[in-house]
Amino acid sequence: MADAASQVLLGSGLTILSQPLMYVKVLIQVGYEPLPPTIGRNIFGRQVCQLPGLFCYAQHIASIDGKRGLFTGLTPRLCSGVLGTVVHGKVLQHYQERDKVEELGPGNVQKDVSSSFDRVIKETTREMMARSAATLITHPFHVITLRSMVQFIGRESKYCGLCDSIVTIYREEGILGFFAGLIPRLLGDIISLWLCNSLAYLVNTYALDSGVSTMNEMKSYSQAVTGFFASMLTYPFVLVSNLMAVNNCGLAGGCPPYSPLYTSWIDCWCMLQKEVLLLSLSPSLTFHSIYFISFVFVSLK
Repeated sequence: MADAASQVLLGSGLTILSQPLMYVKVLIQVGYEPLPPTIGRNIFGRQVCQLPGLFCYAQHIASIDGKRGLFTGLTPRLCSGVLGTVVHGKVLQHYQERDKVEELGPGNVQKDVSSSFDRVIKETTREMMARSAATLITHPFHVITLRSMVQFIGRESKYCGLCDSIVTIYREEGILGFFAGLIPRLLGDIISLWLCNSLAYLVNTYALDSGVSTMNEMKSYSQAVTGFFASMLTYPFVLVSNLMAVNNCGLAGGCPPYSPLYTSWIDCWCMLQKEVLLLSLSPSLTFHSIYFISFVFVSLK
């Protein structure tokens, strides 16, 4: 219980601290560009047009809604984080309790220890189940969080309170409205998890020499490095999920003429691919196109 409470408190603290940047990131993902490009220099010293950074966007939001406005959508996001941590921990605890029973087995004989690769598959599968359960339970709060943020674009007040937002979504879209964008989010989480753990296993097993003391320290960082790499590759799933969560929800940021209407998340994915293919013919480039280009480049390299 103490570990669960400490995880909830730590997660809540990080959520509060990161909320302004999360707010700006969501607005960037839906293509909101309120500030004009500025002239700057790249790493080679050449003059280029640069879009303002995250802190400039945060200052723009604060100038309109005040510093308190940077924490829009914090309540449902906190609910999502707390509930997700509890569900994730309960699922893993269930597997651990089942392991204790299986270790005794008939006649209290312990089972043979499996290979390291089998152990990675077993642990990754259980982590996948725990994360998927947490994502499934908390996705309605995630949808409310995103819509609370995106309504800044059209200056609406449709999704203000948590209870009012729940009633609004249920009245207009039914139960399915709470799970808009769920499939690409689940796919992204699962692919990212398996990529991260598989790459970490390959690096620790074949790339690093366990006989060297410094290598043991490097192995502790391999999980973080491979996790970052996996999150880069699966970013398009996150982007598509967020776009679908706000698509055609009655807000200016998710409806024409500001944003096209998508029939499904696959349609959204295909339209983003077309943006990448037609990039050379388009005078403007949104942030989500930049991330999608990086994904295509890395995957084809």
